[in-house]
Amino acid sequence: MTEDRSGVPRDAGSQWYDQEAGPLVRPYAMTGGRTQPGPGGARFDLIALVTLDQNAPGPGDDTALGPEHRSLIELCRTETQSVAELAADADLPVGVVRVLLGDLLEMGCVKVSRPVPPAQLPDEKILREVIDGLRAL
Repeated sequence: MTEDRSGVPRDAGSQWYDQEAGPLVRPYAMTGGRTQPGPGGARFDLIALVTLDQNAPGPGDDTALGPEHRSLIELCRTETQSVAELAADADLPVGVVRVLLGDLLEMGCVKVSRPVPPAQLPDEKILREVIDGLRAL
């Protein structure tokens, strides 16, 4: 038996446990060792918006979803959130959230709205002309 910095004795095999933070779970344990979201190859930008689908399980539904999947569903239940917001609110790495969202997307639990590419956005000159025209009214 060894002692940690505070002098509290701990077992030799408990180095993955922090008294203040609790047990440490490696990201690959949450994703089953996967680093990419599903076979569909879905890519999730940080600003992609995630919305809960009607097919999502309710709070009492007994499905094979893990606790991290359920956490993401509950975060989306209140409002649409970006991938970055979900990662921050769930306190999970973005890579893990992307893999978990890939699972939820394949199951039909969430919908993802991808951001508009800059090439498809209206030209700033046109927008300024519209604003000037509205001001002239």
